[in-house]
Amino acid sequence: MAVFFVCAGLLGLLAAALTVNVGRMRTKKRIFLGDGGDADLIAAIRAHGNLLELTPLILVLLWMMHGPIGHWLADILAIVLVVARFLHAGGMLGLMPYGRPAGATATTVVLVVAAVALILAGLRAF
Repeated sequence: MAVFFVCAGLLGLLAAALTVNVGRMRTKKRIFLGDGGDADLIAAIRAHGNLLELTPLILVLLWMMHGPIGHWLADILAIVLVVARFLHAGGMLGLMPYGRPAGATATTVVLVVAAVALILAGLRAF
């Protein structure tokens, strides 16, 4: 479970960094409510928002997997999730070409695998 905790911590730091980035951009562009139609601010807001929309649910699913399924699959998925979310954020912010689609795809795969694994565990098929 140590791998899971490290990954969750890294995702927390990513959330903090994206929060600071949005605040920094708002101050720089003097847009304190909404996005003002500014493409860079919209991207920063969505990078932050997308992380916060998906990551908590996936982390809960991965945490739940530790009991019935064991650590190995949950830990692998947690590592993939960290890489995926960093890729996605980097892509959204224009730092990594193809980071956004690669990160989004990997995040969705982690979500689906975790969900299916828990369903199978619930049905005692795993």
